[in-house]
Amino acid sequence: MSETWTLLKLLRWTRGFFQDKGIDNPRLDAELLIAEVLKLDRVGLYLNYDRPLTAVELASIRPLVKRRGQREPLQYLLGHTEFWSLDFKVTPSVLIPRADTEILVEEALKKAEDRGRLLDIGTGSGAIALSFASEKKDWQVVGLDISPAALEIAEANMHRHKLENQCRFVSGDLRQLPEQTYDLVVSNPPYISVAEYRELMPEVKEYEPSQALLAGKDGLDCYRELIVQAPKILNSGGWLLVEIGHQQQAPVSALMQAAGLKEIYCRLDYADNSRVVGGRCG
Repeated sequence: MSETWTLLKLLRWTRGFFQDKGIDNPRLDAELLIAEVLKLDRVGLYLNYDRPLTAVELASIRPLVKRRGQREPLQYLLGHTEFWSLDFKVTPSVLIPRADTEILVEEALKKAEDRGRLLDIGTGSGAIALSFASEKKDWQVVGLDISPAALEIAEANMHRHKLENQCRFVSGDLRQLPEQTYDLVVSNPPYISVAEYRELMPEVKEYEPSQALLAGKDGLDCYRELIVQAPKILNSGGWLLVEIGHQQQAPVSALMQAAGLKEIYCRLDYADNSRVVGGRCG
């Protein structure tokens, strides 16, 4: 006679398995993964603890549990993640949006006037651009990325949130910036140094796109290219806002000063780490 697996039994086993694999928040990951397959929310899980699972349900859950045990990111397994209280499609073609990056959106919203144009450089999933657009209906927003696969995901997210009238996504890199000028330029560029990259957790190093992370020996390569061009694409009084690593405030601020930007400042995140550096054009 085959063993009966109730929902509670499977949750407990999966939590222990994830814990043994060194996964942070093993209980939460177990609940989110199993809830996704069963089309339940977390409250639904609690209300169905005693329900036996079918062979088909178990067969759907087991390979995903195995992949998470191999440290594949939960967000890629689910196929989506939340950012700015919006749901975004994500695949291994794009960096997973993180809560710390919401600080960049907050700062962009503070600097935004009644109407204007924003450029998001290295847009990835489009999370920053689309989150901003969802709040500022009178702004036109452009997302730029070098990856065709990333642009496909960004466009899917644009349609998901019905922001086609405000947003567009275009192919290009730091050497191919649009000729149009903008009131805000924002970016969460690659800023991980080669040495830091070697020490990243497996979920990041082995699965997320390296071109969205690595930025040369000191992690500043993308800032050097971006900041020197910012005055050419910013309207007078416009702002450049960039996310940074927590030890990069001084060098990024110095690059902005050398490029002639004014009113340079740093915004901390909610863990009191340096997170966004901004500078104003002319």
